[in-house]
Amino acid sequence: MAARHEVIAEELRRAIDREEYAVGSRLLPETELAARYGVSRGTVRQAVAALTSEGLIGSRQGARRVVLASRRNQSFAELRSFAQWARAMGRTATGRVVSSQYRPTTDQDSVRLQMPVGAPVLHVLRLRGLDGEPVLLERTVYADWIAPAVERIEADCPSVTQRLFEDTGLVFAYGEHLIDAVAAGAQDAELLGVRRTSPLLRVRRVTTTREGRPVEWSDDRYRSDAVSFSVHNSIGNNALARRTGPGATPASASASATKKDGDCRTEVAPDLGLRAQA
Repeated sequence: MAARHEVIAEELRRAIDREEYAVGSRLLPETELAARYGVSRGTVRQAVAALTSEGLIGSRQGARRVVLASRRNQSFAELRSFAQWARAMGRTATGRVVSSQYRPTTDQDSVRLQMPVGAPVLHVLRLRGLDGEPVLLERTVYADWIAPAVERIEADCPSVTQRLFEDTGLVFAYGEHLIDAVAAGAQDAELLGVRRTSPLLRVRRVTTTREGRPVEWSDDRYRSDAVSFSVHNSIGNNALARRTGPGATPASASASATKKDGDCRTEVAPDLGLRAQA
């Protein structure tokens, strides 16, 4: 049986997910939470501490806790796969390969995957969902050295990243992300179940091994009503660096996320750790 503070922590997580506590709002005072759950303030503090460590809430000494994010948000402070993110929300990740074929490496592929132009690379179009509802369309290009392992994975595998780890020991360690918005084209609209020209959140990413060897680059398009990304920063640990100039295409192995903002862009430098997108 779970400890009482763990049960309370999970109930608070679900309340945040249901937006009973919206992002930016404050939790009830400890005394009110203790009365609601019939426990001591110490037990409430343990539950709140768990949510604080997960980045869901924050606080200042002497102030009530503020909701920073829900589990429906994807934070760049910890790089998690789509399947891991889904599990954190109590949802089930689904996946389906729409198409898979080898094509010659283009100039763009060459820069991102550090491969010679003309070499064969594997292009995979994959539709991802939450509890069967389509939310993400991934257009991924895999380097030639990992492509055979990707081909052996069943078309409806919910987590390619986990399967590659189990089959080959591969760990996606570093990533660079460029975030912007695009209008849904005909194929996007049909597969995601939205109107053509509907806004989609696009994340273009390059991921590598711990040694810096490129594994894949991808153009991921999310339904705008299905997901958001969050960044937590503070005076002591500011993950944001804004600079002028046009947004660039991710092409290096540095661990950063970039969001275009007018004629500026915001770069998010997350902690490096086990990354998995998919």
